[in-house]
Amino acid sequence: MTDYTAYFDEVIQAHEAIERWFAVEQDEAVLERLLTRFSPRFSMVTPLGRLLDLEALGGLFQMAGGKRSGFRIELGELCGIALHERGATVSYREQQSDASGLHTDRRSTVVFEKTESGQVIWRHLHETFYQD
Repeated sequence: MTDYTAYFDEVIQAHEAIERWFAVEQDEAVLERLLTRFSPRFSMVTPLGRLLDLEALGGLFQMAGGKRSGFRIELGELCGIALHERGATVSYREQQSDASGLHTDRRSTVVFEKTESGQVIWRHLHETFYQD
C-alpha cells in the first residue's frame, strides 16, 4: 500500500495558509514562511496557461495579501498519482470563493519533492479550470 498522507496533508495545510494570506492582512514574515513551502526551482502553469516561477508566485501573493474578503478554499478529490523515494505527484480539486461572489473551480496536479531534511516542498503545479 502506498501512503500519500504527508503529501495530502501538505496540500491541505498550504491551502489553509494561502486562504488566510488572501483573506486577512498579515505581516511580511507570514508571507516568507508561506513561500518556504515552495522549491527555489518552483514552476506553475496557471489556469489561463501563464507560466510562473517562485519569484512571480511571491509577487502574486504579495499583491493579493489581505485583499480578498471572505476568501475560502474548499479542497476535494485528493488522489495519489505517483510516489517515489524523493517525492510524489498528486492531484486535487480546488474551489475558491470570496465575499464578492467570485467562484472558481479548478483541478490541479502538483509534483512534490522531499528535501534532505524530509520537508515536503512544491516543485511544480499545474492548474486547469473545471467546468461541468
